[in-house]
Amino acid sequence: MSARVRGEVQGVGFRYWTLRRAQALGLVGEVRNQPDGSVTVLAEGPRPALDGLLEWLQGPETPGVVQSVDYGFGAADGSFGEFRTG
Repeated sequence: MSARVRGEVQGVGFRYWTLRRAQALGLVGEVRNQPDGSVTVLAEGPRPALDGLLEWLQGPETPGVVQSVDYGFGAADGSFGEFRTG
């Protein structure tokens, strides 16, 4: 799953909250700040866990102010051994 989160999501602990949530769900991948102020999330794992992460990214407990989450699902390439921040 790949997602781009837009809004006030940098400098508010968003990546670390996402990291902890993804790890709790058993996902692997990464979360990374982008130069345009957005955050990208790449995650691999079972579909229910990915859906849980997407719900969290759009939920009321997410740090900062999320204006939009654009996401898509593709085939996992197995390149991640853990979930990390970039």
